[in-house]
Amino acid sequence: MARVYYDADCDLQVLKKEKIAVIGFGSQGAAQAQNMKDSGLEVIVGLKPSSATASEARRLGFKVVTPAEAAQEASIIQILVPDQVQKDLYQKEIVQGLRPGKALVFSHGFNIHYEQIVPPKDVDVYMVAPKGPGYLVRRVFSEGGGVPSLIAIHQDATGKAKSRALAHAAAIGAGRAGILETTFREETETDLFGEQAVLCGGISHLIQAGFETLIEAGYDPEIAYFECLHETKLIVDLIYEGGLEKMRYYISDTAEYGDYVSGPKVIDGHVKQKMKEILADIQKDKGARFAKRFLADLEAGGQEFDRLRRREANHPIEKVGKKLRAMMKWLNK
Repeated sequence: MARVYYDADCDLQVLKKEKIAVIGFGSQGAAQAQNMKDSGLEVIVGLKPSSATASEARRLGFKVVTPAEAAQEASIIQILVPDQVQKDLYQKEIVQGLRPGKALVFSHGFNIHYEQIVPPKDVDVYMVAPKGPGYLVRRVFSEGGGVPSLIAIHQDATGKAKSRALAHAAAIGAGRAGILETTFREETETDLFGEQAVLCGGISHLIQAGFETLIEAGYDPEIAYFECLHETKLIVDLIYEGGLEKMRYYISDTAEYGDYVSGPKVIDGHVKQKMKEILADIQKDKGARFAKRFLADLEAGGQEFDRLRRREANHPIEKVGKKLRAMMKWLNK
């Protein structure tokens, strides 16, 4: 079982004399930077001059400089830009600003685990990974709570990497809810697996397959949309709030019985074997085939990525969904 830390285990004073640079000001960057600032830490934001979010960062009271300037100026450098651009950004703007004793921070382990970024041995490298989207990290913090977070230590050059990571996590509010310690490997490989096999790839293609099955059997596309996509929110919300147990308590007896007898027909041993193959493609010691394919495609211009995006955007469920969601005026709010 992972050990869980709380505010009482964290010392914000560890970071009080540090200057923290948040590189990137998207959903996570904006949320974590604001939370740390509100926790009394000194935070600057590193953005390219052409960045569309620079004016928003300044409006919120942050000093905004280039990523290279931020890396030179700060002792804690947190990279919060998309995985696929981190390597280039690091090589062109950040590595020159690293000096012994500084810390390099990530919220996802992809580039460290797959050795796209190899930091010098004389800097701390740690992870603070909130288990929630940026808007939730900010909102819950503002309400006095916090979103649980993972921490992991890749390099402890100073002997204080863990205390830095705990303080960092507490500063974004995670110590109010719970901070779990993991490793860069575990976070990266489980995160990618969850996204591909269950949360994104699994759910989206299960929905599409159910929709297609009903259409091919002669049912109306609108009814198929409601039954296979629209109502997933009800089920997912119940699972989110109280696990499978709460979901099964609140659905009808008919639905619960169907869950037990029909679910294993869809998610059977064959599906689990495919999940194991997905995991093997992700695992570094099995060849990291997914990471290599993803990065190679992007380096070649992202042709496969673009083709897949276009294919999925043209699925019939998207056309039906746009029409039906236009009827649901509350969604616009």
